[in-house]
Amino acid sequence: MREIFDRLDGENVIHIEVDLDADDYKESNSWLFSVFIKFDSFDESKEGFEEFLEFKESLILGLEHEGQVKYVGSRVIDGWSELYFYASTSKELDSMATAILRGSGYVYESNVVKDPKWNFYDLRLCPNELELAHIQSAKIIFLLEEEGDDLSIKREVEHYISFETPTQKNRFLNTLDLEGFRFKDDISFEEFEHGVALVKEHSVEYAEVKKTVEELFEKVKLERGYYEGWSTILVESDEE
Repeated sequence: MREIFDRLDGENVIHIEVDLDADDYKESNSWLFSVFIKFDSFDESKEGFEEFLEFKESLILGLEHEGQVKYVGSRVIDGWSELYFYASTSKELDSMATAILRGSGYVYESNVVKDPKWNFYDLRLCPNELELAHIQSAKIIFLLEEEGDDLSIKREVEHYISFETPTQKNRFLNTLDLEGFRFKDDISFEEFEHGVALVKEHSVEYAEVKKTVEELFEKVKLERGYYEGWSTILVESDEE
């Protein structure tokens, strides 16, 4: 399952695509193979954007078809699309990529290094806890838009939090000082039974949700809790 998100690295925004199911291939693939192509695959206004996406998928399929190679994700930095694969052997990886890339018209580079613990995948591609929350937010917002929701209309939004112990939960509630949030109910989750639902009224435009989630996430982490996501009702505009 591929997910897409942005990561801030200093002043630079890195656009990342990652296959979160790639963990299944860790035991048998210890070589990290990188292919850098001079093209910004996140700039939809760029000439040849659709053609590049098609070429990217053909490159992925071509390399995976040739042997024990698994595409795990990509990053876009400074106009370069960096594609990453893990393979069971380092032999002929460069030649396989060159056979596909030769004649494509793209400027490219490739490299292969030993990475048996998949450190690059875990540290440079996989989303952290907060980034996963933003990914889930984007999915909910997309579904609301598909149903005709007016994202700009404020409504009650429930935010869910879990803790490993009741002491952590109670301390969090007793020290909660975020404006607009109020306690709604005690809830439980499959992994941690000590959970709460908080409510705040706000729009569900992405920038507003992102800001709200980050503020709450910071407070939750102070008590070693886990942000579990949010939900809301569908609100349609009264305008014709």
